[in-house]
Amino acid sequence: MAGTDFDAFRKVIERKFMHHPVVTSNEYTAWFARGEMSIDQLRHFAVQFSVFSNQFLLAALNRVINADTLQAARESKEILMNELGVIYTTPGGVAGDAKAGPRPIRDADREGDPALVSTEGTVDGGRFRFQAAHIEWLLRFSESLGLGFSDIGKRRHGTPSTLRFCDELFRLYGSDDYNEAMGAAFAVENWAAAGFWKQLIAGLEKMKAARVPDLPLAFFTWHDKIENQHKAHVWDELKECYDSPKFREEPFISAGVIMLDGVKVFWDGLNENRKHPRSWVA
Repeated sequence: MAGTDFDAFRKVIERKFMHHPVVTSNEYTAWFARGEMSIDQLRHFAVQFSVFSNQFLLAALNRVINADTLQAARESKEILMNELGVIYTTPGGVAGDAKAGPRPIRDADREGDPALVSTEGTVDGGRFRFQAAHIEWLLRFSESLGLGFSDIGKRRHGTPSTLRFCDELFRLYGSDDYNEAMGAAFAVENWAAAGFWKQLIAGLEKMKAARVPDLPLAFFTWHDKIENQHKAHVWDELKECYDSPKFREEPFISAGVIMLDGVKVFWDGLNENRKHPRSWVA
């Protein structure tokens, strides 16, 4: 009977989360993939994405603080510490260890600097590198567009729609309510694995080939790789959550849908700005 209940719940999740408009019909990322943006539009994207990425640290820390078990806290720390610059390591070796010696980079945009990136393993025992912090990856991307450290990442740079998304992340993804936090996290994971990274990469590759030859893409290609790996695990994680005695279906679904609504506000804001540029364009 429990299996039947989970199958019914899974169908609800597929309908509510996987068919949400931000997953199925993101007008901005579909346009972005064509690579037709102006440099100003690309700068605006870089600034708003950097605000979301940097402000996500607050939501990730809140999730660590509000974790309901030691294991959940550790899993949340994996995400937070990697964002801050601790490189994932696998048993038997430390990613980014200079003693291991450099290896040739066939395609830096696709592979990244082997001293700074890894998509597998754990931060436990990993090496910290300032340059491995995700905001520094975005800074290098932004510098190729004429932006500097003071131009990106800060809350003051965010548009109302970007800040709405950041605030929902902090409130729901970092919630101290088990079901809200799990629903928001599951919804975000499914959104992230649904293909928007590939659309961003497609557009950026076209811009790099046509107009910005020094545009580094490793931030985006790395995230695409790791989301491909996460996608295989999300349904197993959902079953584990469903089997928890703390699980409640309604707040899980409600938080997930609201979280996806917040994601949509972010992209809709970027889409509105590219159609009708405002004074806050960087």
